Amino acid sequence: MSASFTPIAPRPAPVKTEGLVPWIRRNLFGNLPSSIVTLALLGLALWLLPQLFSWAVLNAVTAADADRCQAARGVGACWGVITEKHRLIIFGRYPFDQQWRPEVATIALVALLVASCVRTFWRPWLLLLWVAVLALFFALMRGGVLGLTPVETDRWGGLPLTIMLATLSIVFAFPLSVAVALGRRSNMPAIRTICVVYVELIRGVPLISVLFMASFMFPLFMPPGTSIDVLLRVLVGITLFAAAYMAEIVRGGLQAIPKGQQEAADTLGLSYWQAQRKIILPQALAMVVPGVMNNFIAIFKDTSLVTIVSLYELTGAMGLALNSDSDWRPFKIEAYLFIAAIYFAFCFSMSRYSLWIEKRLSLSKNR
Repeated sequence: MSASFTPIAPRPAPVKTEGLVPWIRRNLFGNLPSSIVTLALLGLALWLLPQLFSWAVLNAVTAADADRCQAARGVGACWGVITEKHRLIIFGRYPFDQQWRPEVATIALVALLVASCVRTFWRPWLLLLWVAVLALFFALMRGGVLGLTPVETDRWGGLPLTIMLATLSIVFAFPLSVAVALGRRSNMPAIRTICVVYVELIRGVPLISVLFMASFMFPLFMPPGTSIDVLLRVLVGITLFAAAYMAEIVRGGLQAIPKGQQEAADTLGLSYWQAQRKIILPQALAMVVPGVMNNFIAIFKDTSLVTIVSLYELTGAMGLALNSDSDWRPFKIEAYLFIAAIYFAFCFSMSRYSLWIEKRLSLSKNR
């Protein structure tokens, strides 16, 4: 009589390795120092969060009533300042009855940025879409066409100005930074020297100095009667500043590529530009995605410095909204928290997109 084989049912692993509890055990209580820090931060949170919740929610004033806000000072937040001043903070000095124009322009530009981050839209017609949306943005903001009232650029402000400056600076700075990074590695002394001087000169001064030079000093070197719009000068200054820093990030990626990659390209008979476009640059840029995205986030935040040249972007518009009204001036903390939330939303989105790109690149490397 032959015996039949009966398999034993699989047993669960003795230690669970997936889920919330294993993650907490591994990341928050992995060792004694980590456990002490976790418990200390947890105790601090339990002490602070109830007070913060009471100030921000339970005792807060949301109505646009300055008297009620004054009575609640020190006890509750005055979100009424956002209710009262949100349009001036968001749109700056743009004419009140025309603020639908920057609203539509900003929504279109943000939608374009989101579409550009989705791989489905990575098609040749995306470049035409960029041209069309930017033309729409400036047509709406500037006016003077289709019966729209003209609005000078010095009255642009708030969130539309912040997003526009950051977007165009990033779009123009990225290809310039790649060209400068390649120029610093060039075998031609003249090109290499120009690129080195440009990078070291720009990186040696703060952005405020660059903006000051672009806004106040540059017009002194122009022929009499020639005037360039201050917004254009500021945009060029931010672009040149961002490109200098980004060029060093890209150059670091180029230096990390093994020499054998270039030798292999030469063996295949590829020209210099073919090798850079198809082999070297794709690998170099993939290596420096975190650094490039960090520079993009820095550009977005650095747009707040244009206030020194009387362009009131988001931060400057907030100061303009409160400093001109003594009733709401004491509630700057709530206004700063409001614009901080806007900055955080954009910067956090860029950070998460950077992580998504890194994961996609890691999948391609593992194949």
